[in-house]
Amino acid sequence: MKPKPERILIYDGRCRLCVTAKSGIERMGAPQDVRWVEYQSEEAARCLGKDYQPGRPDAAFLVEADGMITKGLDAFAPLLPGLRGGWFLLMLWRVPLLRPLAHRLYGLIARHRYRWFGEVRSSPPGSSR
Repeated sequence: MKPKPERILIYDGRCRLCVTAKSGIERMGAPQDVRWVEYQSEEAARCLGKDYQPGRPDAAFLVEADGMITKGLDAFAPLLPGLRGGWFLLMLWRVPLLRPLAHRLYGLIARHRYRWFGEVRSSPPGSSR
């Protein structure tokens, strides 16, 4: 059986909330075809092209194997079916009134994440978190 093409989830590697969420999603059984890349890397800049802006990102990004990019809360929706308990979150995601609320909440948290959760110190090159 041919393996699925790789998807790349680009996250803020300096945001304590983002790094903690990444670890939690990996523990919940993140899909094997998703590779995590820090926004602060050259690879992220290459993958995002014109969507890349130096500094802190305002959201996470999912780059599909075909190059399509989704941003923010929408970047996580394709991961839900592969996570333990993801079916429940996917059900909530499909409720029309909850989706706009979830997007607003994501935006609020993203804007204040450094103030509320803090920053992670940089790791030396080549080390893993």
